[in-house]
Amino acid sequence: MNMNFKHFSTGIAVLSLTIFITSCSQTPTDNPNVEIVQGIYDSFAAGDGGAVLAKFSPDIIWNEAESNSLADGNPYVGPQAVAEGVFGRLGQEWETFTLTDQTLYGVGDDMVLVTGRYQGTHARTGKTINAQKVHIWWFEDGMVTRFQQYVDTKQLADAEME
Repeated sequence: MNMNFKHFSTGIAVLSLTIFITSCSQTPTDNPNVEIVQGIYDSFAAGDGGAVLAKFSPDIIWNEAESNSLADGNPYVGPQAVAEGVFGRLGQEWETFTLTDQTLYGVGDDMVLVTGRYQGTHARTGKTINAQKVHIWWFEDGMVTRFQQYVDTKQLADAEME
């Protein structure tokens, strides 16, 4: 499965970001939030930012991995902060950004763990990444209340340096 979006409309701001999502699978689980996370990734791929942000609690707490350049705003609180501080900057800083080899795991009743890789080309330097990543999503009443990213930040930093 190869999905691309160029215009991520958040309802708050219009962001331009090319993301491909490939090889997404799920492990068997009774956790309904796994389907919600899959829907979030599908909405990203379709460029439907409004649908993505609609799944975020108004007081979502979003953290990028420590030492990631996007972590300078940690914690991002609220959907608008995430849209502007994370998604908007990704669209400006990366020529391409691909999520590959994703596997979604339901953890208990209120958590989803996603393993996979980021592949991309930095817009300014032209350098590429192929970095391991983990996303952890926490839920309450079907809404994302927290997000934590873990990634090989050295690869990201090396790609950003000229």
